[in-house]
Amino acid sequence: MAQPDLAHLTYDLRDHVAVVTLNRPDVRNALNARAYADLETVFRHVQSDNDVRAVVITGTDPAFCSGEDVKQMMTGPQREQSQARLSAVRPRLTPAAAAVLDCDRPIIAAVNGVAVGWGMELSLFADIRIASERAQFGEIFIKRGLVTDVGGMMILPRLVGPQKAAELLFTGDVIDAREAARIGLVSRVVAHADLLDEAFGLAARIASNAPLALRHMKEGLRRASARDAHEFGSWVSGALGRLFQTEDHREGVASFLEKRPPQFKGR
Repeated sequence: MAQPDLAHLTYDLRDHVAVVTLNRPDVRNALNARAYADLETVFRHVQSDNDVRAVVITGTDPAFCSGEDVKQMMTGPQREQSQARLSAVRPRLTPAAAAVLDCDRPIIAAVNGVAVGWGMELSLFADIRIASERAQFGEIFIKRGLVTDVGGMMILPRLVGPQKAAELLFTGDVIDAREAARIGLVSRVVAHADLLDEAFGLAARIASNAPLALRHMKEGLRRASARDAHEFGSWVSGALGRLFQTEDHREGVASFLEKRPPQFKGR
C-alpha cells in the first residue's frame, strides 16, 4: 500500500511490524491539530493494510508525548473547532482515540520519555507498554480544569486498580518509570538505549503468529472489558464540552502559559 501522508509522524513497516513515531521533538512531541489528524490517518491506514500484524508507537527523543500543544490547541482557532465537536447533541469520542482504539492489531507503546496528558492517554490505548528508564507518566488533565479521555477513565483502573487510578487522576501527579512498573502501568522498564529493540523484538514475536487469530484475540480482550469506548467517549466529550466553558479551565491554561500555580475558584 502507498505510505500515508504525514506531517508530524513517521511511519515504517518492516517484517509485518509498523513503527509509528511522533515527530515534533522541539515541543516534546506535543499534539497540535495536524498531529492528531496524522494519528487518525496512520491508524486507519494500519487497519486497512493486511501486511501489518503489530504496531509499535513511540516518540522522537526526548519525549514520548507531552500532551496537547496548549498554545495552539487551547488558545488558537482549533479551540473553536474542538468546542463545536464537543458541544454536539451526541459528541464523538476524540477521532484520533477512536482510530487507535478501533485498530485490531496488537499495539506496543515504547515510552521513551515524558508521557503526560493525552500522551499518557495514547500510551494507555496500547495493549502493552514498555518504558525507558527515562519515562514519566501523568494524567495532568485536572491541572487544566478538565477530565481525562477514555484511557484514564476506562483503562487505567483496570491496570492499576480503582484506588490508585483515582489517586493519579485526582492529583495529576507525575510518576517515574520505576513507580509505573510497580503499580502495573507498564510491563517492564529497560535501558533507554535498548527500548526500541525490546519493543520491536516483542512486536516481531507477536507478528510471527497467525494474523487472523491475533486480531480475534485482541477483539476477545476488548469484549471481555464489557464497556463500549465509543459510548463512554461520548460522555467524556460532553463533559469536556462543559468544562471548556469554565473559568477554572481558562485559569488552568493561563497558569500553564504563565508558568505559575493555578488559582481555581470552582466556576
